[in-house]
Amino acid sequence: MRICSQNIRKIRRSKDFTQEYMAFEMGISQKAYSDIENAKVKINLEILTKISDILDIKPSEICSISDKCSNDFEDKYHSLLEYMKKNDISIPKEYL
Repeated sequence: MRICSQNIRKIRRSKDFTQEYMAFEMGISQKAYSDIENAKVKINLEILTKISDILDIKPSEICSISDKCSNDFEDKYHSLLEYMKKNDISIPKEYL
C-alpha cells in the first residue's frame, strides 16, 4: 500500500491541492489524511474512491493490481487445473 500512498501524494501535489483541502473534501482531519499519505492507514475502496473523485482521476491511476499479484493468481489457477486433471476431477469447459 505504500506505493498507493506515494501515488496519492504525487498526484495531489501535481494538482496543487493541500492536505488540508483533501481532508476537508473527505470530511476528515488533516492528520487523518496525512496518515493515509504516510501509509499509516490501509487504503480501502471507500477511501480510494473518495480520493480519486476529489483528484478527478480513476482509482486505478492511484492503485492498480500489480503484475506480481495477477501472475500469482494465474499461477494458482493453473496449479488448480493441474491438480484437478491429476485427480480426475471434471473441469467445466468454460474454465479450460
